[in-house]
Amino acid sequence: MIKSPIPGMEPACRKDKPKLISTPTRGDRGRQKSAQQELKQRQRAEIYALNKVMTELEQQQFEAFCKQMQSQGE
Repeated sequence: MIKSPIPGMEPACRKDKPKLISTPTRGDRGRQKSAQQELKQRQRAEIYALNKVMTELEQQQFEAFCKQMQSQGE
């Protein structure tokens, strides 16, 4: 006597295998690479802009410190 399987209780080997994710085509890879390059360029520009702002702020604070030291010395 063969028992009929209960629906939804099939062994793992019988279940449909999930479809593999397709590999990116040349066009997709090219777009991803150019997008990565654009992101790096934008981040680099932001870093340079932030560095400039921080340098200016540091210079202002240094000048204020020098003025304060001069006024205390007099």
